[in-house]
Amino acid sequence: MSDRIRDAVEKNPRKMTLQLARDLGVPEVEVIRAFPPDRVAELDLTRWEDLLRRLEDLGDVRVLVSNGATTVEVAGRFGNFSTTGEFFNVQTETLDMHIRWAELAGAFAVEKPAHLGGTTTYSFQFFDRAGAAALKVFLNFGESLSPERLRLFHELRDGFRGPARPAARR
Repeated sequence: MSDRIRDAVEKNPRKMTLQLARDLGVPEVEVIRAFPPDRVAELDLTRWEDLLRRLEDLGDVRVLVSNGATTVEVAGRFGNFSTTGEFFNVQTETLDMHIRWAELAGAFAVEKPAHLGGTTTYSFQFFDRAGAAALKVFLNFGESLSPERLRLFHELRDGFRGPARPAARR
């Protein structure tokens, strides 16, 4: 990972990671990996299904899905899971998602100052093989997080944490 990505994250902690990635000409996942270790934990992707199922415990969340032209933000709850062919389905009254699970290549627990207001956001972010965000699940979005939701975030982060990443070189 280059020092320029780490420096950009350090200088612009509130900037949207998608925008930082575009400014730097790198996949968004590299921006996430450049976060300080106390703000990001790479999760064990081999357990992707268990992690997605556990998101149901969080109750109401905000899910962001982006592609090259559009970003959709949806408030809802995970649940009613099923698998059909290449799709892992989340189908509740508030979320209807069909995740191509074989395309997932990375998952992270992220703590980041919001781009608006600066309140720390807590999210679980999944990335595809190209390093683009597949989906982001936010526990809060501009408002402070309750102690119970913060406990759940830490429980999921710690329970699904992957192998320790090497210390950043400076």
